[in-house]
Amino acid sequence: MKEKITDFILINLGIFLVAVGVYFFKFPNNFSTGGVSGLSVIFGHLFKSITPGTFVIIINGVFLILGFIFLDKGFGLKTVYSSVMFSLLIRVFEIAVPLSNPITDHKMLELVYSVIFPGAGSAILFNCNSSTGGTDIVAMIMKKYTRLDIGKALLCTDFLISVSTIFVFNMETGLFSILGLALKSVVVDSVIESINLRKSFTVITTKPKEVCEFINYELHRGATIWEGKGAFTDEKKWVILTALRRYEANELKKYVKTVDPKGFLLITNTSEIIGKGFRQL
Repeated sequence: MKEKITDFILINLGIFLVAVGVYFFKFPNNFSTGGVSGLSVIFGHLFKSITPGTFVIIINGVFLILGFIFLDKGFGLKTVYSSVMFSLLIRVFEIAVPLSNPITDHKMLELVYSVIFPGAGSAILFNCNSSTGGTDIVAMIMKKYTRLDIGKALLCTDFLISVSTIFVFNMETGLFSILGLALKSVVVDSVIESINLRKSFTVITTKPKEVCEFINYELHRGATIWEGKGAFTDEKKWVILTALRRYEANELKKYVKTVDPKGFLLITNTSEIIGKGFRQL
């Protein structure tokens, strides 16, 4: 239950960040970095009687219907929820905080925020096995019925959407959109890696019992141990391998240096630890 509540909070935080970035920074500047929000920016300009927020609801609705038709009806409850909530939140922003102009006069500053907020929000959603729907549902359908490289196909589609802003708006907006598309993937990857960052510890010590007890009973983590020998000193040592979260890593570092000042530590950053207590396949 605790994990479900945490998941629910994180999903809503992700939705909120994406919606803030799209509505307050993408829409007023006509930045189109692909996806549903990018198409909505273009359609909102071509059909001025309909707002971009309304187009988000329409396009996401169409994609959800296609998902239910071509995919299993349970193709992703989290994605359905995120898609609906994202669309509604954009519409709420349009009604509650109408914007006719960008918030500032600095386009580059606004581009940064239009990338950071949705990028961070999308990373949180991806980490919770969710997304705001849209082109992700198209990717699921393509994956099921074709042998296309989905990642490349979606990247090409997003690139074409971004390039089209040159013709729909102007060269400056188009170049900003293409730059935003390039930065988006970097932000998403960086945030996901930061969220999942863990520490892989290899401890070489002469006090294996004390170190393992600290790992097991104080940090509540597991460890693997094997016997070794110093190549130069010929002294018997033990090698302990464990994986920890960042705050736990600091505790272990301090403890090892207290109980075994000559202990040797190899610490590696990793964002892919799969197993009990960490991520599951």
